[in-house]
Amino acid sequence: MTMKPFMDEEFLLTGNLASQLYHESAEQMPIFDYHSHLDAQVLAENSPFENLTHLLLANDHYKWRMMLTDGVEEELIRGNAPDWDKFLAYARVLQGAIGNPLYHWTHLELQRVFGIKEPLSEQTAKSIWDECNEKLKSPEYRPQALLERFQVRTIYTAEGPLSVLKAHQQLINQPPVKLRVRPAFSPDAAIQIDQPGFSAFVGQLSELTGKPIRGLGDLVDALENRIDYFHAVGCRSADHRLPDIPAFRLDEEKADRALKNVLSGQPIKRKQADIYRSVLLVKLGLLYARRNWVQQYHIGSLQNTNQRMYALYGADVGFDSVSDAPIAENLSKLLDTQERMMSLPKTILYCINPAHSYVVGSMIGNFQQSNTQSKLQMGPPWRFHHQRDGIQSHLRLLANLSLLNRSIGMTADSRSFVSFSRHEYFRRILCEVIGVWVTYGEFPNDISTLLGIVRDICYHNAVRYFE
Repeated sequence: MTMKPFMDEEFLLTGNLASQLYHESAEQMPIFDYHSHLDAQVLAENSPFENLTHLLLANDHYKWRMMLTDGVEEELIRGNAPDWDKFLAYARVLQGAIGNPLYHWTHLELQRVFGIKEPLSEQTAKSIWDECNEKLKSPEYRPQALLERFQVRTIYTAEGPLSVLKAHQQLINQPPVKLRVRPAFSPDAAIQIDQPGFSAFVGQLSELTGKPIRGLGDLVDALENRIDYFHAVGCRSADHRLPDIPAFRLDEEKADRALKNVLSGQPIKRKQADIYRSVLLVKLGLLYARRNWVQQYHIGSLQNTNQRMYALYGADVGFDSVSDAPIAENLSKLLDTQERMMSLPKTILYCINPAHSYVVGSMIGNFQQSNTQSKLQMGPPWRFHHQRDGIQSHLRLLANLSLLNRSIGMTADSRSFVSFSRHEYFRRILCEVIGVWVTYGEFPNDISTLLGIVRDICYHNAVRYFE
């Protein structure tokens, strides 16, 4: 067998049809990224990146996690070591990361942003560092230009209810910016009643909205006030991170009592917290449905597992993992209640646990609706699924259980401005999977239909779904 070149134009594409689908369709499509953690203020300011470490490593916890796994000193990961030392440490780790998606992601970032095709290693790190840092001085490598390079047309950034969305408003008023930056309403702080800081959050929400919050009705009114504010700035999506699905019970009186107890400083039991979360999720769903928003549930991440590191660095720095808490029964009750109350909005269900993939893949079929194509969507491969095996498994499962051609494709789910190369990674695998099916006679070799399916999955379906 002839050895293929390293990550050339046919990377991940093993057949002529897969290559044709990618180069004639997927490669040309813009990006609609409906879930990200990019800092909108960085986009609005559009200042140059200081160096390659700030661009590639500063906010990418996937890379931090891999470095720590290889025993790199904390000072070289999240600490105060010189930026060059951090980049060199990453290069040393990456050169041996065979089979890890970060190996491919990083080289796609270097290829697509800087045109560098040689592999990153300890030996090549200095020349790559110097070449990239020189290019970063140019306006073509500022944040807005980078997103334009990736053909990002719309991006949603997750924002808490207390955000005043200053950066989003700045970007609306910057005519040269082709990119649409929309906020996604993320009310996790209002839902996690049993977490430290909940009462302080409610106090801040009360002050921001000018509404005293003494009970559940007041809280919902204050959240609706913020939802209307977000809507006016272009928000059309609510983004929830649910470590688990609460043991579902709809009892507004007990939910109100639980909230009042917490605000008065009393401890709360798990059962009370679950009742409160159940009621609030249903009420929020109704507010979203009235505004034709999309509701996104990211389910099953076991968060902040390393308390020592959490105390040092806070959340979302690489210490989350897969939860094995069951979700099927309670998720079904939650969605069914929203459906019965005519308050089930368009909903995307993500799962981080592969054991939940068939739960979610089959669950979405229970609540589809006439005259709406795929109202409920199975979210794209998330976190630990975002690698070749996970993406292939996701595509096959969705095709088996639902309609793959109605899928809303991929999201980068990142804090890095070069992470949009992960859309390319997904698109190449998509074309390869479809190409294999057709090659083996499982679908007609109708190139017009196939190109249309690929375009829809890569871009058009998401545009239609959200807009």
